[in-house]
Amino acid sequence: MKPSRLALLTAVALLTPMAPALSATAATAATGADGAIASGTAAVSPPQLALNDPGFENGGTGWTFGAGTGVGTGNAHGGARFLYLDAGAGKSAELTLLAPRNGSYDFSAWIGSAGSGGTYAVRVNGRTVETITLPERRSYARYTISRVKLKTGDRLEISFGSGTAWVNADDLMISPAAPADPKVTSSDPEVVEMFDWAKKKANSWVQLPGSVGPINVDEYQTGGTGTAPYAASYWAGYANRSAYYSRDMTHQLVGAHILGLDAENKTMLRSYASSSTAEHKYFPVWALNFDARTYLSIDYKSPDNFVREVPAVFELVEKAGQAYLWTGDRSYVDDPVLWDFYRHSTEEFIDLHNSAVPNGKVEVAEGTGNGIFAGAASYNEQDGDGLAEAGDGIAAQYQAYLAMATLARGKGDTALARTYDRRAADLKEYYNDDWSGGGSGADMVRAYTTSGTPVTGWGKENSVFVPMKQLLDPGPRNDIYLDYIQAQELGPEGSPNIESTTYLPDMFFKNNRNDTAWTWMKKIYGQREIQHINSSQGPDGDYPEVSFSLVSQTVEGLMGIAPDAANRKVTTQSRLPSGMKWLQTADVPIGTSTITVRHDGATRSTLTNNARSGAYQWEARFQGAHKKITVNGVPQRVRTKKVEGVTYTYATPTVRAGATAVVRVTD
Repeated sequence: MKPSRLALLTAVALLTPMAPALSATAATAATGADGAIASGTAAVSPPQLALNDPGFENGGTGWTFGAGTGVGTGNAHGGARFLYLDAGAGKSAELTLLAPRNGSYDFSAWIGSAGSGGTYAVRVNGRTVETITLPERRSYARYTISRVKLKTGDRLEISFGSGTAWVNADDLMISPAAPADPKVTSSDPEVVEMFDWAKKKANSWVQLPGSVGPINVDEYQTGGTGTAPYAASYWAGYANRSAYYSRDMTHQLVGAHILGLDAENKTMLRSYASSSTAEHKYFPVWALNFDARTYLSIDYKSPDNFVREVPAVFELVEKAGQAYLWTGDRSYVDDPVLWDFYRHSTEEFIDLHNSAVPNGKVEVAEGTGNGIFAGAASYNEQDGDGLAEAGDGIAAQYQAYLAMATLARGKGDTALARTYDRRAADLKEYYNDDWSGGGSGADMVRAYTTSGTPVTGWGKENSVFVPMKQLLDPGPRNDIYLDYIQAQELGPEGSPNIESTTYLPDMFFKNNRNDTAWTWMKKIYGQREIQHINSSQGPDGDYPEVSFSLVSQTVEGLMGIAPDAANRKVTTQSRLPSGMKWLQTADVPIGTSTITVRHDGATRSTLTNNARSGAYQWEARFQGAHKKITVNGVPQRVRTKKVEGVTYTYATPTVRAGATAVVRVTD
């Protein structure tokens, strides 16, 4: 991009200001017409911290411009205008505000610079909180200054300084600082750096509830169709659209919980649940604006003409189950809107979408084969036309059944839980005995067309999701298929889209291929400065799914933490890769408190219960059949179990509030 003090007449502005013009008041989202649904989000009490003209569309109202700075056109990140600073030392532009209330905030901005030495800084009462020295990067990337604490009446200054060449800035945004602040320490400095980057980047996408911002913004409708007060939510999808997407959100949910974003998770899940209506044949909509009530217009035209993909229906149920396990929040089983969604998704939805391919005694939800606006069978949109059933759809359906069993137990309905356990077992048996055929690798069936023809070969998501969701029985077929997926992803047919790549660590961790999973985490992190395939998105690291998934892959993947908060239980399993001697995650939220877990190699684990009251039963697992196991140095009876075909030695000590337990195995 070229410097732009003057308008560049040939440029086309593709984006609208994505940072909301924040309001001093807020409203509670309510039920409305024309694709509006209730969010269930409480109003934010006024006044709220507000940025003046965050996208510079009003000419920089409220900003102070020095010589060689101003508002230009032609190189905007969003909308038509942006802040510019000409080359040369000493030029600056700044915004000064008085904090109307106490709070802790993150401040983000999209910035491009043709040279080095430019700055982005935040000061409070004249004291510099942080200054980011900008690298040379002509295309826009997102920079964040985190955890800025303000008290009522504090003077906040946001400033940009010049460098050796032009600096452009646009689309500023305020996020509430993350409620949780887990910390990683390790013998390997790379995992520490990665986690610190990921948690900061992920939280920069969180909307400040009560902010007023545009709705229905996309690459064709850059001005949107109006504004609305934003609900508790976070970005999950492209930065040039004013919405969150179900596919992205489901993959980001656990990472969001680890940052304490439980209100956001519940609001977003509930908004999807509310959109799953009989009129929609129990498909939830694909994307909602940040008001958590208005369907994004680029993806929603009418009740029978909107983007919908089968795996998303089931992943929303699965992730609601995970949210319940992490939080123990009874609203996940008691809220009638959520509960009706779970039941419709695992019953009527399947009944209504199961006609093309006969499946014997089980049912498998199907797409139409006519593209995403008619209902696609797979997340692989390049491969979705003509498919009735796909591997990612049936695998997600399997996990939805298991989640439904968990949620039913939480509700106290053990009979219903047994029903869904049986459905899951029947579906898994059918998949392995019939649906997937007899081969593996390139010969494994990964989809069926609307005419019932089996499809083999490489299917990207409809291949990856099968072992990731653990639908394929453990054993040689699974091992061969994992090898096949790895070879395809590393070859010329590997996905160019970082969104697809972010699933690979999850898949390999689930199958105890720890070194491979860690290699993919490092690869994803290493590509964070590479330009995303959607040019308006910025670098790969500014695709929200990257940061959120790296957070969860550290805690769920490397640390193997699996909670059951409602029943005061937690399971751990070291999945440290070769060469990582030890790893600790401190202050990981579970239930209403936190735990700290450390693994020393694959034979010693430590758990601290940071709660002030209440004990946790800890199942400390170690892969393999070991001869000896101790708890706090005291020998225990050796117990083993098989989980997904893998033998583990384990102990189940009770860890009281404020206490620490150490479990170790030896041979």
